[in-house]
Amino acid sequence: MNTSSQELSVIILSAGQGKRMFSATPKVLHKLAGKPILQHVIDTVLNLPTKKIYIVYGYEGQLLRKKIISNHSSLNWILQSNQNGTGHAIQKVMEKYEGANNDQILILYGDIPLISIKTLSRLLYFHTGFNISLLTAKIDSPYGYGRILRKDGLIVKIIEQDDVSENHKKIREINTGIMVVNKKKLNTWIHQINNNNAKKEFYLTDIVSIAHHSGHVINSMQSKNTFEIFGINNRLQLMHLERFYQKKQAKKLLLNGLSLADHRRFDLRGTLKHGKDIFIDVNVILEGNIIIGDRVKICNGCKLKNVTINNDVIIYPYSIIENTHLDSNSIIGPFAHIHSNSRISKNVNIGNFVEVKNTIFGKNSKAGHLSYLGDANIGKKVNIGAGAITCNFDGKNKNKTIINNDAFIGANSELIAPIIIGSGATVGAGTTVTKNINNGEKIISRIRQFSILKKNNS
Repeated sequence: MNTSSQELSVIILSAGQGKRMFSATPKVLHKLAGKPILQHVIDTVLNLPTKKIYIVYGYEGQLLRKKIISNHSSLNWILQSNQNGTGHAIQKVMEKYEGANNDQILILYGDIPLISIKTLSRLLYFHTGFNISLLTAKIDSPYGYGRILRKDGLIVKIIEQDDVSENHKKIREINTGIMVVNKKKLNTWIHQINNNNAKKEFYLTDIVSIAHHSGHVINSMQSKNTFEIFGINNRLQLMHLERFYQKKQAKKLLLNGLSLADHRRFDLRGTLKHGKDIFIDVNVILEGNIIIGDRVKICNGCKLKNVTINNDVIIYPYSIIENTHLDSNSIIGPFAHIHSNSRISKNVNIGNFVEVKNTIFGKNSKAGHLSYLGDANIGKKVNIGAGAITCNFDGKNKNKTIINNDAFIGANSELIAPIIIGSGATVGAGTTVTKNINNGEKIISRIRQFSILKKNNS
């Protein structure tokens, strides 16, 4: 038997509610590194030469199907309306399975998110010549896992945690739940199991003793990295696995030349492509797709999501940047908020408490303090004074503000969109601008200052 000449299908068991999460959200939709737990498993499986992927779902099935992203044309959803155990779940799949008897079926779990493509590929390789192969592991604290029972070195049975006796508590080799089984054999064995156990469920693991008594050798391979086989049953385990995952990502980034002030206070919840000589301070969160050029400094407390940053950019503390492109030599923050498809050109300074939304910022322009700039096109060498805002929303529509090159917008100005500020124009401080301004024009709209005399009570 050679698995390389056969079709491979995958079953991912994800029907449980996860009561120990104490949540209305299905367990497999809770997020690890910003991505649903189940999504991690699917994304890994998509790196295998799979013919079909079957996902067994139950609790909040419509929400599950809505939240999971996959472009795989053969993703099949199988409903297990009554959760009567893992064996029952496989029975539901077998009722609708499309494939040949010599197909090999890889069985995974939606709550074991960090299983690696490397380990799965090894398991498939070592499955050659067998009808059933298990991924096992030896751990110091096996409580909660099924134990691998061997006789004369051969696997004869898996004992589930609820059925573990005193004699079996010393066993350290555990069942990860992950296995590869020949389709024809699986279809035979799965219909021979019963629910004569403490939980009155149909256990998939019972096929191991059935296979053994049928004269089959149960093949096994141990995982080299035990953290990747850990399942998630409660929020404490989710938190521990999150830190495992983040530590692994941080180590990889450090070895590739990116500097982190403290790997324990850094989170990557997506993908990161980076250049050289980058420094990231503590408590920085990166989400989505992040691209960073050379010599970039990101200070403490910043959050970036779907951002491209060119060379020699400095982002000062507690700035939030989302769906934005930052060009070279820009200085951002502290406490800046840039979002909604904004584009920041070279040598731009966006400073303290400035919000920029859906705006193009031209070269060498600056907004140093306390401004809101939304739905605007800002030209080159424009100065935006403190407190200046674009009034872009009229109650129904978001209107455009255009500020041309070399304009000067005085402090505390209000620009009522839609409006065009000409090149070289000057808007005096405290002005409310309601009409377009010509090139080079200087305008001011300000109430005359006068004294209010106090009444003489004498």
